Amino acid sequence: MRPWHGVLTATALPWRDNKPDLDTYKEHVRWLTEQGCDGVVPNGSLGEYQVLSPAERTSVVLAAIEAGAKAVVPGVAAYGAYEARQWAEQAAQAGCQAVMLLPPTGYRADEAAIMAHYREVSKAGLPIIAYNNPFDTKVDLTPVLLQKLFDEGLIVAVKEFSGDVRRAYQIRELAPGLDLLAGADDVLMELLHAGAVGWIAGYPNAFPRSCVELYHNRDQELYRLLHPLLRWDSKTEFVQAIKLSMDLAGRYGGPCRPPRLPLDELTAAAVTEATKRAIAEGCA
Repeated sequence: MRPWHGVLTATALPWRDNKPDLDTYKEHVRWLTEQGCDGVVPNGSLGEYQVLSPAERTSVVLAAIEAGAKAVVPGVAAYGAYEARQWAEQAAQAGCQAVMLLPPTGYRADEAAIMAHYREVSKAGLPIIAYNNPFDTKVDLTPVLLQKLFDEGLIVAVKEFSGDVRRAYQIRELAPGLDLLAGADDVLMELLHAGAVGWIAGYPNAFPRSCVELYHNRDQELYRLLHPLLRWDSKTEFVQAIKLSMDLAGRYGGPCRPPRLPLDELTAAAVTEATKRAIAEGCA
């Protein structure tokens, strides 16, 4: 089994009184599963992992497992390899099927440091999905570097968030056995056509049924309808935007923990308009 195939929702984390609301989170994970999502990715960027304490981060993973998600693939990103390996080991002990790993987040690592980082975390024994997000990390997992990681047996898949859909073909040529996962919502269709076998997605938090339908049926009209929302997944304000869409769709999105602040009026209005249009057209 490859639990990273299909639609895995990078889950947003609800806050109450500046604490993770784990009961609401578990209900959300159960709902996503009922709506057809194949798994969840807790402690990703959308889950605001950077501002979680170690205890909070642990509790979110355990809550996702307790909620009965089909697959739980937590993010294990950290400043350094030793901490990331600890998170991966904890995930293995908790029964997770795989983990998602950014390059070192503390500085702009070179190729040698990146290879060493993935080697260290691989010692935890779980399959690793590399997460290429050059915008946040300032480190680019190029197709050539992904080939080296794959050839050494360090990764099984890549969440591709560069936005450059041409890379899908390079990755397939250089590392035919490496699974490509759509990592940015607004290039989903393009990456599916290029051979992606999974989608680590943000907007299923608000519209899981429609996103699952989009993934399986590749409906171009539905893609056009949702695209004004999907493109927020590639913007700096993606967490706030997705949480606002959740609120409008009748789910609890709620606030973010600082340093993320509420959306400004113009941005909130744009997200609101696109969300209400999607709801009016029957998206759910």
